[in-house]
Amino acid sequence: MDTQPDKLFFARLADMVSRCDRDCAPVFSSFLDERQCAEAELWCRANVGSLRYLLWGGYDGARRKMLAVYPDYLEDGVKELFPMKCLTFTYREEDKLTHRDFLGSFMAQMLRREVIGDIVAEEGIAQTLVTDIAAEAITASVTKIGRVGVKITDSRPFELTNAQKFQDMSGTVASLRLDCVVSLAAKVSREKAAELIRTDRVDVNHLTAGSVSKELSEGDILSVRGCGRFILSGINGETKKGRIHIILKKFI
Repeated sequence: MDTQPDKLFFARLADMVSRCDRDCAPVFSSFLDERQCAEAELWCRANVGSLRYLLWGGYDGARRKMLAVYPDYLEDGVKELFPMKCLTFTYREEDKLTHRDFLGSFMAQMLRREVIGDIVAEEGIAQTLVTDIAAEAITASVTKIGRVGVKITDSRPFELTNAQKFQDMSGTVASLRLDCVVSLAAKVSREKAAELIRTDRVDVNHLTAGSVSKELSEGDILSVRGCGRFILSGINGETKKGRIHIILKKFI
């Protein structure tokens, strides 16, 4: 398995720490996806030393976030320093636009994915967090998303609800081992679930699991390639035969 991208990612984190320590000033990453956020969190816990760090996506519950490494004197005001802006797009409610429509239009402007944070689209309005530089490019050149005319402002705070929809699933498992829970979630045999885990096709909390015997806890997030993402949302006691009743929420 190629580990070169991970090495480069961690080298960039180390460079952020080095620059912050040298200049005694905050250093910010571009937007990180959920896996990168989880990896950055683990790495920073072990490596930032006396410095501080924060992952922030512009609002509570953001999926895509920037990493800040900063001196402790900035503890109370670092969120205001993140180099990101919230862009608000308004359009006619009858013109249905989706996350994919906005992301496609941004990519057509030759913007890289790492300069774009979360995108939330509702009827007649959408908001996205982007880097300061990307905000300038978008406001200067984007007048339409697809064929729909839009108006853009950067004067409103992020206020939409990034509500995730779920499908409830329930069943019993022999234990809370990863292979047992994946078997239920993916609707495959335990042997097939173990194969998925051993071939790095299962993530737990955005990181590759690897071990079939990993014990899960309530709140853990599973990603099974080809089957979807799930939250272990409830552990509700045992049956008379000693099996454990669990509730999964599948992201839809």
